[in-house]
Amino acid sequence: MELAVINISGKKTTKKVKLDDDIYAIEPNDHAIYLDCKQHEANGRQGTHKTKERAEIARTTKKAFRQKGTGGARRGSMKSPLVRGGGRVFGPQPRDYSFKLNKKLKKLARKSALTYKAKENGIIILEDFSFEAPKTKNYIDLLKNLEMSDKKTLLVVADSNKNIYLSSRNLNGTKVVTASELNTYDVLNATNLLLVESSIKEIEKILNN
Repeated sequence: MELAVINISGKKTTKKVKLDDDIYAIEPNDHAIYLDCKQHEANGRQGTHKTKERAEIARTTKKAFRQKGTGGARRGSMKSPLVRGGGRVFGPQPRDYSFKLNKKLKKLARKSALTYKAKENGIIILEDFSFEAPKTKNYIDLLKNLEMSDKKTLLVVADSNKNIYLSSRNLNGTKVVTASELNTYDVLNATNLLLVESSIKEIEKILNN
């Protein structure tokens, strides 16, 4: 697949880039995508949910009512889960939701996501660029030139670029990542994937090893 390179003014240049078919034109594996996205979401959970059991409730242990004659259970503590305000039985406890996935499966998931994005014509190649200073207006102008102001975009750069990252940080629906940070969830979550020209080789180096 060949794509024209576009500059930050939104105009096509004379350059073209050939995308590797082993990454952008494979047979997509939906189950690999599901597992990788599931792991991404699970790793983002804090897992700090907690309810108090009867041993942690601060309530009186005074006998609430007489032993016999009430027709009810002979309850000796107001901490009982059967009483309003008592402890909870088998309530949620702090836990770690993260789980392991093999590297090969994660690579397959990313390749599958990139293939879907290529089939949807959702990949745009940008000429290498940088901003002289971190200004949100610069990034807004970039999106306007590409006619993507109202779309979710994911910009992939080869190496960390502080000015580009800070310029995009305050905008909803935009995200900037390096090639090494590229993940399945972000690719599928974005309407358009913006690949800076120099990031393509980095992605190929990561996914073809």
